[in-house]
Amino acid sequence: MVAPAMTEAVQFTFFGSLQADSFLEFATHRARRLDLGYVFGECSNQAVSVAVEGAHDLVDAFEMACSLGPHDCIVLDVERKSGAALLSGKTKEKLA
Repeated sequence: MVAPAMTEAVQFTFFGSLQADSFLEFATHRARRLDLGYVFGECSNQAVSVAVEGAHDLVDAFEMACSLGPHDCIVLDVERKSGAALLSGKTKEKLA
């Protein structure tokens, strides 16, 4: 019998020289491919905040993918905060 994957909720803030629209599209695509719940927070061309929830290994894969970012963004730093209530029931959607 295989043990269920451990899940976690993490809030990431990616800092750097970002094109906010491009980064949001990239992060959304990666979160959906990895089957992660996600919600975006503050976004600018200097920082993008996103909370994700899902299997531990897939959350790590999301961080790695977004650290490399789309071709027109340069991620210089990533802040990671753990927390179970980050998504507040909002999953797999972008905040309006």
